[in-house]
Amino acid sequence: MSDSEEPSPGFGNQRVREIYRDGMYEEETPTYPIAYEELREAAWENMDDTARAYVHGGSGTEETFERNRDFSAYRIMPRMLRGVEDRSLSVELFGNTHEFPLMITPLGVQSLLHDEAESATARACATLDIPFTLSSLSSTPMEDVAETLGDTTKWFQFYWSSDRAVARSFLNRAEASGYDAIVLTVDAPTLGWRDRLLERGYYPFLEGEGVANYFSDPAFRDSLAASPEEDPKAAVDRFLEIFGDESLTWADLSFLQENTDLPIVLKGVLHPEDARLALQHGADAVQVSTHGGRQVDGSISAVEALPAVAEAVGDDAPVLFDSGVRRGSDAFKALGLGADTVMLGRPFAYGLAMAGQDGVEWVLENTLSELDLTMGLAGYDDVTDIDREALKHEQEL
Repeated sequence: MSDSEEPSPGFGNQRVREIYRDGMYEEETPTYPIAYEELREAAWENMDDTARAYVHGGSGTEETFERNRDFSAYRIMPRMLRGVEDRSLSVELFGNTHEFPLMITPLGVQSLLHDEAESATARACATLDIPFTLSSLSSTPMEDVAETLGDTTKWFQFYWSSDRAVARSFLNRAEASGYDAIVLTVDAPTLGWRDRLLERGYYPFLEGEGVANYFSDPAFRDSLAASPEEDPKAAVDRFLEIFGDESLTWADLSFLQENTDLPIVLKGVLHPEDARLALQHGADAVQVSTHGGRQVDGSISAVEALPAVAEAVGDDAPVLFDSGVRRGSDAFKALGLGADTVMLGRPFAYGLAMAGQDGVEWVLENTLSELDLTMGLAGYDDVTDIDREALKHEQEL
């Protein structure tokens, strides 16, 4: 840097300076918690037992849920004096440039967390230009969420319906609404064994929660003897009858290719051979995920699976990552292990429950700020340069 140049503070620098100035000059401490555990506690005050059971924890003994959060086997290896005053966090996916390597992962039934549900999350994403992935099991129809997001990148997460007419209709609606990609969740042909929900005998869809996309779908409505408004119980029963399809094989991916021109992301890949098969059968990207530890109790964790999947995919397609990310430093490690973009789940969910749109923005801004600062302190000025050299496995130390 020349003597005349004034470096502008990066995203993270601006964030911490603002917080410190407010504290020191205005005697105003942060409105919301900084630490994840305190954020969750604040959210729990606004959630009932059923909402907590739905969002927190995972399947069975929750072994995978707990191990998902453990990134400690990989240590960041900081490098010094590398000129990191001008940092870039932008990445490119499917020809679109995203300002940050962070997206909202799909989470269903957001009405359990806040009255404004997905609309509040979408507004936060639109404000910060963070890509949003909408669940098939949303509390708000996909068209309404798309309108709220406007030009913000939006992906639609697709749960396969055994009624092919409904499946086709979902794909057509997503494309017509302006979604930019289809995220096919492949790790949930049926639901996992979830102690917390089973203990309460609670399944939100039986109350008509999280089925807005189905109840508003013309093909789904055509399959009913009476409309969901006239006979909601029969509509819920029909939803339960067609949700998921355990008969699916790799060959069925041709159905997606025949019914959408959008890029296809396969979410739920943990085995490197499955990553290779995904690309062979037409997927445009893979997403390493354990469904937040909510499906197979005792499975390999997402961060354990990521390096081998990234190696199997190589430069042939983007690799996305979710499950266990709680902080910006977790995101940095995932990027170093081969992820092109990181998907955030439970932290934004607790932000939503805590304070709606403001809470989601708070979580996103803090996560991005920590990622930005971690990059600079580790010696990286471009997020796309973070690779395996940025990390050391504990066995290498």
